[in-house]
Amino acid sequence: MSAHAQTRNTGEALPPGYRFNEFEIQEVIGDGGFGIVYRAWDHLLERTIAIKEYMPVSLATRSEDSSVILRGERHQRLFTAGLNSFVQEARLLARFNHPGLLHVLRFWEGNGTAYMGTLFYSGITLKEWQRDRPQSIDEALIRQLLPPLFGAIATIHHAGYLHRDISLDNIQIQDNQLPVLLDFGSARKEIGNLSDQTEIMLKPGFAPLEQYCEESDGEQGPWTDIYALGAVLHTLIVGSPPPVSVVRSIEDSYRPLSTLLPPGYSLPLLNAVDRALAMDATQRPQSIDELAALVDLSVTDVEALVSCISEPLPPPASASAEPVEDTAPPIVIVNPGAGTAEPVTAPRSAPRPARLSMALGGLALLVTGCVVWLLNRGEDSAPADTATVGVSAGALPADATAMATVYLKLNAGETLLLNGKTMTARPNKSGYASLNLAAGEYSLQVQGTEGNYSQRLTIDRAGTWLINPAQ
Repeated sequence: MSAHAQTRNTGEALPPGYRFNEFEIQEVIGDGGFGIVYRAWDHLLERTIAIKEYMPVSLATRSEDSSVILRGERHQRLFTAGLNSFVQEARLLARFNHPGLLHVLRFWEGNGTAYMGTLFYSGITLKEWQRDRPQSIDEALIRQLLPPLFGAIATIHHAGYLHRDISLDNIQIQDNQLPVLLDFGSARKEIGNLSDQTEIMLKPGFAPLEQYCEESDGEQGPWTDIYALGAVLHTLIVGSPPPVSVVRSIEDSYRPLSTLLPPGYSLPLLNAVDRALAMDATQRPQSIDELAALVDLSVTDVEALVSCISEPLPPPASASAEPVEDTAPPIVIVNPGAGTAEPVTAPRSAPRPARLSMALGGLALLVTGCVVWLLNRGEDSAPADTATVGVSAGALPADATAMATVYLKLNAGETLLLNGKTMTARPNKSGYASLNLAAGEYSLQVQGTEGNYSQRLTIDRAGTWLINPAQ
């Protein structure tokens, strides 16, 4: 959840100091009419988290004992339907562990309503970014944001779900410039469906025609989210969303960006936006891979990595269980040919290695989530052989006991040499071999039928490192 969510109505909010066991409410950071978002302190793990409360203010109010009560019995059906959708959304988000998706730590019911505890995300929404920093929006920024967004949306689609609520105010840009796709707004949409109030269910300009049509769920698919993503890109490029799709179905006044040619934007990107915003769903890209290919950010070559990111995780603990610390070790991306690796703090551009046939910047963001997944999954996905090499650990902090885990791309039949010595590391099913290295200077060389690849590496910290040797 965001540290900068817009606060509109806090009269129904829980007061600062209110406790849910180890969680203490500190302040309201957002109120969207269907839920209240709080900043909270986790006394057990000593960290800040966000808590979202299901609180549809048009249907319910807060009683003196802090419980949520209906404004009238006639609202029972809508309130209960929204509550069930809220809980189901929390369970769905909790199944994923992707850096571009809202990470749910716990969810529970109480006070006559339901809550979800999530990681606390600093930063601002893309809507706020466009409003406050329009001069900073250009194609370079868009291409920086697209790979993690593609990975997050593909994760949802590969699991068989649709987001159906992608918009500028549902994309959080963290302080490190990495985007996070926020919640699905399931409760709002369910209440909108049952009350026949489409205006509270859909966001004009961002929803394709099939979302306005009754009984159209069967006509929706990945292309539905792709239209919304196209509307996001259109808004960033020209400053306004495309015409409302219902109006376009009567008289289409949409002006293709590939015809307008706004200065500073490439034709492939503009054409991709036009294709994503096609009124005929069959004329849009049918998958995130297809859309990514249009803007030269294809993820097809790392489909296995995207697939492993999208595999659901077990559901979180019940409300009675203690939360689990979910911090991961640092992840470092080593650019091809670089002498010393640097920690990744934001997406960056990079040359296209022939071995991977895609921009390293996009690969790094997709692989980051996958490496964390591999580390947590256990022996089933562990490399067939993990080599351990120990040297002087003097460069590591005095209290560091773990060595760095280094993953590198390795094809079957290729030989890995470390400081001139042949290693027995073999690739796992995702094509990555693993080494455990202590602090020091290393020379890595991969020999194979397609040629030899080399990389010099300086290990100066523990964590997870990802290497793509250059040709």
